[in-house]
Amino acid sequence: MSSHEWKVVYQTIVRMNRTIPQVGRKCQFHDTLIVAMYVWSVAHDRPRCWAADRENYHGPFRPRRLPSRSQFCRRLNSPRCVALLEALWRALAEGDDGPTFNLMDGRALPVGPYSQDVDAGRGFFGGHFAKGYKLHAIARMDGKIAAWRVTSLNVSEKTVADELIAEAQPKGWLLADGNYDAGRLYDLACTHGAVMLTPLPDNVGGGHRPQSRMRLLAARLWKIKGTKELYGKRTTIERLFSQQACYGGGLGPLPTWVRGLDRVTRWVGTKLMFYHVRLMFRKSAA
Repeated sequence: MSSHEWKVVYQTIVRMNRTIPQVGRKCQFHDTLIVAMYVWSVAHDRPRCWAADRENYHGPFRPRRLPSRSQFCRRLNSPRCVALLEALWRALAEGDDGPTFNLMDGRALPVGPYSQDVDAGRGFFGGHFAKGYKLHAIARMDGKIAAWRVTSLNVSEKTVADELIAEAQPKGWLLADGNYDAGRLYDLACTHGAVMLTPLPDNVGGGHRPQSRMRLLAARLWKIKGTKELYGKRTTIERLFSQQACYGGGLGPLPTWVRGLDRVTRWVGTKLMFYHVRLMFRKSAA
């Protein structure tokens, strides 16, 4: 992370801290320092204990005093620090909410097959079963991640899609693969002003059970010339997932010290935050 990118991140931490009420007594080390220490360690792909060593601070971030390892880990799990970190993720992911193309998909985050992580589940990935987690996301064409969740690998994408659509409230088109083919998702996307489009079987509309009106509309859209070309934009999210991992400090394979759903979610959220900061600087340089 460059000094300019870190400056944006740290200023956002300070700004978001003012929006969260302070409850209880004043602590010796401020919440902004605790969150900044964690973000600094994730930016360098290091564990939390690394952040409590003063020798690891240089350049744009050199705090005068640091908490002990145990104090830092305890404070990082406090409700206010958790809320501050989540507010930081949201602030740096803000983008254009106007009508556009929205893309929904999942990315597997496997761990070792012999890992004792009780939160990691076994699911189908890359043509075989693996153990780990999955990042579920709705992205926009500008590259911003509008909504995301981390679950174990065995959780169905349809199950998480309800929360993603409700949070992202997509407008325009919502493109997804066949794993998201469900009538309730078509209807939910419609309530927020989006037309969902996924691959559909040939017998859509047959049978005697009532079916989603928007799903039947999608079946008719597939018969219109140009729909296949439009749906081809869905692969953009695959490239966005790749871009999140193709630079130093990006969202690559989970390190061995990042285990447990809470820790994985915190790690992934912070990595996505770095990705959004890089997008910000790429857009300003264009």
